[in-house]
Amino acid sequence: MAARHEITCIVPDGADRDRRIDRIGGASGGTGGGGWRLSLDEAIAGIENNTWEFWTRGGGKPVEVIVATHNGRKYLKTEADGAEPNNLLSLPTCQ
Repeated sequence: MAARHEITCIVPDGADRDRRIDRIGGASGGTGGGGWRLSLDEAIAGIENNTWEFWTRGGGKPVEVIVATHNGRKYLKTEADGAEPNNLLSLPTCQ
């Protein structure tokens, strides 16, 4: 069974025009933005091999994070929930 973790912060790649996320992070104990960090590639591999499941909050509700592909490049996104702005890109930057 995959371990579930809440994503509470991101490290965006400011150099990419496609606004790709470089790293995700979350709290070890439940609140805040500190605790653990994973590269985007580590997170994608963990989802694909069923090691981890990730979720975040969208519109005040839990929303699942999934792997998607665009132009042959994998990235993370949340399942459609109707919330704007983008759930992951609207998270604070990890400290």
